Amino acid sequence: MPADCRNYEDALQYLIGRINYESAAGSDFAASDFKLERMRHLLAELAHPEERLPAVHVAGTKGKGSTCTMTARILSAAGYRAGLYTSPHLHRFEERFVVDGVLPTEQQLVDLVQRIMPTVARIDAEPGGMQPTYFELATALAWLHFLDQRADIAVLETGLGGRLDSTNVCQPVVTGLTSISFDHMHLLGNTIAQIAHEKAGILKAGVPAVSSAVHPDAIEVFHHVARERGCPLWQLGTDIQLESQIAPDHVSSHGWVVDVVTPARRWSRIECPLRGRHQMENVAVVLGMIDWLREAGWRIDDDAVVKGLATTRWPARIEVVPGSPTAVLDAAHNPASAQALRDALNEEFPNRKRVLVFASSADKDVESVLRLLLPGCREVIFTRFLDNPRAENPERLRQLANNLNDVSTHCAATPLAAWQLARSLACESDLLVVTGSFFLVAELRQHILAEARECALSDP
Repeated sequence: MPADCRNYEDALQYLIGRINYESAAGSDFAASDFKLERMRHLLAELAHPEERLPAVHVAGTKGKGSTCTMTARILSAAGYRAGLYTSPHLHRFEERFVVDGVLPTEQQLVDLVQRIMPTVARIDAEPGGMQPTYFELATALAWLHFLDQRADIAVLETGLGGRLDSTNVCQPVVTGLTSISFDHMHLLGNTIAQIAHEKAGILKAGVPAVSSAVHPDAIEVFHHVARERGCPLWQLGTDIQLESQIAPDHVSSHGWVVDVVTPARRWSRIECPLRGRHQMENVAVVLGMIDWLREAGWRIDDDAVVKGLATTRWPARIEVVPGSPTAVLDAAHNPASAQALRDALNEEFPNRKRVLVFASSADKDVESVLRLLLPGCREVIFTRFLDNPRAENPERLRQLANNLNDVSTHCAATPLAAWQLARSLACESDLLVVTGSFFLVAELRQHILAEARECALSDP
């Protein structure tokens, strides 16, 4: 870890040198490693930036990043300066905290890190093991940057769980709870009810909430916690309804068109900006939260909603890269996200065989994910990502696949080698699919996009 921070590389090395649970294997840490006291102490030493900015706070197993991104774009379209905090990042650390879609400059990141280093050094020297982690510093940097950029509101995605997540010291105007399924069970619990209870930890006394949970156990937990804390709660399927759903092949966009009815109003012919049927549920949470923000006095007209959704981009979430053959990049890493990807591929590319490039973290339910993704594949290439030690052995992945399906399988030492092999095996009519881990997509995405641009330029 650098002793000082003179440039961008020093700033990154300083952050990377902190304890980083995003890069640690699940067996290397436990729920007891997550303590809000550590985050509260850090923010107190920084004069409580979180208390000076209202927030929209969203938790869930999947869909929370999409929900946050759509909400932030709508707020920006309405004329507010909207900070957006998400994790992890794809290519640059600064992607984690943007204002109106604009990343901090390298110099701004250096300045932010220089500002917090003396505070962190003091905390590190204190007895009691309160040294802030990588994610905690990222969250604090986000709040400082939002205030520097005179943001009006912060839209915050929880990193893990909710109850003990570093973002859970915010001051929310409204909270959102997206789909709940199995992931991070060694930290959050082995049942849907236990996981939902951790996610429901973001609910604050008197602060309205919107939920798209569909599992009965999750719904029961959310309603129970909301009653305990006096939170008005709108639940998809009872308080909020999806009506008049139109599939993407019937409209000009690649998304779905849907009518959403909330207790406040009817939203007609809303176009989902992101691929996949599941995004309609995320849009419903967004619109419910917009209704609550309006109730709280935020001026957000219908045009801002339409414009904000139309300008939403969320890379690596069923991201289609045109070319020959077409490629789809998706960060699906648990059974629920794999099912969403499979369903979207079946609906949007129903008659195309797939060549799959796959890698996974060792602590994931890989067998369940492969059961969902292998049908429809003609070839599968297993690899391991290089920038994170959590990667599963490709040979073990191949063995699992061979026990589940008779699809042709291969192993490649690196993501790039896997991609090159996939291209050599694919027919023009095939669909190249890269998935299994956010880290895999992050390592391949820029190469794939550059390759697609070169092919487009070379076409007559």
